[in-house]
Amino acid sequence: MTMLAAVGLVKSFGGVRAVDGVSFTLGRGELLALIGPNGAGKSTLFNMIGGQLRPDGGDITFQGRSILGLPPRRIFRLGIGRTFQVAATFASMTVIENILVALASHHRRLWAMAGSLSAPARRGEALALLEEVGMADAASRPCRELAYGDVKRVELAIALAHGPRLLLMDEPTAGMAPRERVAMAALVRRLTRERGIAVLFTEHSMDVVFAVADRIVVLAQGAVIAEGDPAAIRADARVQEVYLGTGTTRRAHAAVGPGLT
Repeated sequence: MTMLAAVGLVKSFGGVRAVDGVSFTLGRGELLALIGPNGAGKSTLFNMIGGQLRPDGGDITFQGRSILGLPPRRIFRLGIGRTFQVAATFASMTVIENILVALASHHRRLWAMAGSLSAPARRGEALALLEEVGMADAASRPCRELAYGDVKRVELAIALAHGPRLLLMDEPTAGMAPRERVAMAALVRRLTRERGIAVLFTEHSMDVVFAVADRIVVLAQGAVIAEGDPAAIRADARVQEVYLGTGTTRRAHAAVGPGLT
C-alpha cells in the first residue's frame, strides 16, 4: 500500500532551484532513506511534505489524497509525524510528563491538562510508549538529566504518541556516539515493522543508511540521480562520483569506513 507519493516536485528560491522534478513513493512498513550532499534539497523536500513550504510545482499525496497546500497542523492531524535533527523536549519536565503532554494533545484534551497528567489510564499508555523505545526505567527523570541519545528516544516516543502512519525523521542519529547510532537504527527498524508505519528519513551516517533502509533515494543539486535498494546504490557509479567528489562527503565517507564502495 502506497502511503506517500511525491510527483514532480519543484521548489525554487530566487534563481536557485532547490528541488527539481523529484518523484518517489513510500509504502506502508517501509524505510526510505533520502540522502545526498549538503544542499541537495533534502530539507526542502521534508518541509514541503510537512507543509512548511508550498511546492512551485508537482503534487504530494498521502494515502491517495493530495495534501498540497494544507497547513502543517492539518497534515500532522492526518497522521504525518516528524522528529528533528536537534531533539527538543521540555527539559524541566520528567520523561513521562513529556509523553503525557503529547498524549493529551493527541486526544485533544489540552484544556484538561492537569486531569490528563494524573489519569492512571493515560500514564499506562505513556509507560507503554516509553517501554517501546527503551526509556521506561527513566520515566521519572527530568529530561535535562538525560544523555543526548536518550533524549532522542524520548522525542521518538513523543512522535509515536500521536499515532502517525508516516514518520519523517530528520537525521535521527545526529549527535550520537557510534554505539548509540546502531541501537537507534535497530529501534527505528523494529518499530516500523511492528507498527506497520512508513518512515522517510535523512541521514549522513552511511552505516545507518545501509543497515536499515529498504530503499534509498539519492539527490544531487535538487534532482534524483539514483533510487534503489542498498546494494544497487552502493554499486551506482554516479552516486560514488557525487559522494566522493566534495570535501564534505569525502570526510563522511571516510568516517563510516566502507560506505559507498
